Amino acid sequence: MRDPVLIANRGEIAVRIARTLDALGLRSAGVFTADEAAAPHVDAVGAAALVSSYLDADALLAAAQRLGAGAVHPGYGFLSENAAFARAVRDAGLTWIGPPAEAIALMGDKAAAKRLAREAGVPVVPGLEGDALGAEELRAFGAEHGYPIVVKAVAGGGGKGMRVVRGAAQLEAALDAARREARAAFGDDRVLVERYLERPRHLEVQVLADRHGDVVHLGERECSLQRRHQKVVEEAPSPVVGPELRARMGAAAVALTRACGYEGAGTVEFIAPADARAFFFLEMNTRLQVEHPVTELVYGVDLVELQLRAAAGEALALRQEELVPAGHAVEARLYAEDPANGFLPATGTVLRYREPRGVRVDSGIAEGSEVGTAYDPMLAKVVAHGPDRAVALRRLDRALGELEVLGVATNAAFTRDLLRREDVRAGDLDTGLLERVLDEPAAPAPGDLLPAAAIAGFLADTAGQTTAPGPWRRRLDEHGEVRVRPGRVEAGGRAWAWSARAAGDGDGDGDGALRIALDGVSRRYAVACTADAVWVARDGHQLQARTERKARAGAAALAGSLEAPMPGTVLLVHVANGDEVAAGDVLLVLESMKMELSITAPAAGIVEGLEVRPGDRVALRQPLVAVTA
Repeated sequence: MRDPVLIANRGEIAVRIARTLDALGLRSAGVFTADEAAAPHVDAVGAAALVSSYLDADALLAAAQRLGAGAVHPGYGFLSENAAFARAVRDAGLTWIGPPAEAIALMGDKAAAKRLAREAGVPVVPGLEGDALGAEELRAFGAEHGYPIVVKAVAGGGGKGMRVVRGAAQLEAALDAARREARAAFGDDRVLVERYLERPRHLEVQVLADRHGDVVHLGERECSLQRRHQKVVEEAPSPVVGPELRARMGAAAVALTRACGYEGAGTVEFIAPADARAFFFLEMNTRLQVEHPVTELVYGVDLVELQLRAAAGEALALRQEELVPAGHAVEARLYAEDPANGFLPATGTVLRYREPRGVRVDSGIAEGSEVGTAYDPMLAKVVAHGPDRAVALRRLDRALGELEVLGVATNAAFTRDLLRREDVRAGDLDTGLLERVLDEPAAPAPGDLLPAAAIAGFLADTAGQTTAPGPWRRRLDEHGEVRVRPGRVEAGGRAWAWSARAAGDGDGDGDGALRIALDGVSRRYAVACTADAVWVARDGHQLQARTERKARAGAAALAGSLEAPMPGTVLLVHVANGDEVAAGDVLLVLESMKMELSITAPAAGIVEGLEVRPGDRVALRQPLVAVTA
């Protein structure tokens, strides 16, 4: 294979691919947009070219030419499953590190993929396909098979263009939303409908194929812990799959892989009832999966290396009878999202970043990284391996507690709580479990974080003073007033005796952290301070304490003011100033990190203070509109 290899992607996957290329002695090249010139993936590659967008196929091919690339690896994402891009790469005389364009097109069409699966003898869920499916056909299917049903985009994946319908009354709205999302994400608004299985498991099988006709599978991954159809925790092997079922699922995946003329690494996804005694074809992902590290750790392989070798025309060196899982691996995805705010996307500057020890971390961030709304909210993946599932889970729990990301809210603490649940520990999983967890009362944040934040702010503001500091008082947004003086802190209606020192004094783990003792209990806190905010974190929990916001004009000054619950872009505006609305009416729709959110009227009233229009960018808590009686 002629190098350099252009990595046509960003973030953690670009860094991860560059690592394998370097280990094989191959040069890597990359791309970046104007807002990511200093991103970690740019430092991970050799030369990198400026492009207008990571999804602009023409710009990426032009970058490959400028950089003298001999091959293109798309990572994962929309271009990795874009048949036209794969053809364009090969037509340009470059090696495409992925399956043939024909296989991508075939398996990217969910309706065609289901038909092929049936022909290959793979069990499928009852459904209805057709280029012109409309509300009447879907209504007839629901009447025949019963609800719930699921409407899915024919193109794409990752939960985009997918809606679960639990009754005929929801059908038209779900169909419209699925089509709109599919059109925006994939440029194709065709849908199919399937019977929706309640509380199924999501199991997927890793396959590898060469151009000489050999195909093997590397067992299954359990991916049932999902939210909004996006995976949160994955593991290999599944806690409920034994050798016999693994062989049957693997044989089905191999049969489908052969049938579509596949080459390289791919994943055949199945759904199964809770006891996993049966399984049904869901879709095939014609690319490397985000969760591929758990398979690598359990089977002792480098899937990117195997992709490269397959693309270079080498025969598979793996034999099916030799592929036996060793131990257990669990991966947790670190997302920029705020669990305390309905898991809406979070933004900010990474002020502090420290990775845990003893586990694998695939990361696309560093201190100083800007986390915005233009890209997927996944920041990193933390992966633990152990001789058995219990050890792997304990190692992952410890690692998430040691991980330090300050400056942007993440789901680290929530994931720790999730992994400690009895049903998760027992392997009693299904795709709806995480959504049901969200209906349960959330565990409160540790009460010591607020006084620790007050102390950290006090120390930052008084650093370098030559005289003894006097009392320090601040009103912190959402947390009320805090008061600090040497030896005493008052916050959240309580008072503590305190002392503090650099965590490195005798601990060997300092690097800017503090060890704060509150009423005689000493703990290590990661700390980051800016001019108007203090961040503290321990054991995966974090708290952001900002000085109280000043009063704003416009909509903010009106009674009934509604603020943006997440940063993003205004997608739709359904009302105008002076309109009368009823409680629950949709006023406008925001979009952020590929997710839509409707802003609805909390009560009947008159629309006032509306100044935003479609396409406007809005910040977290920015006043949008008011509904007054």
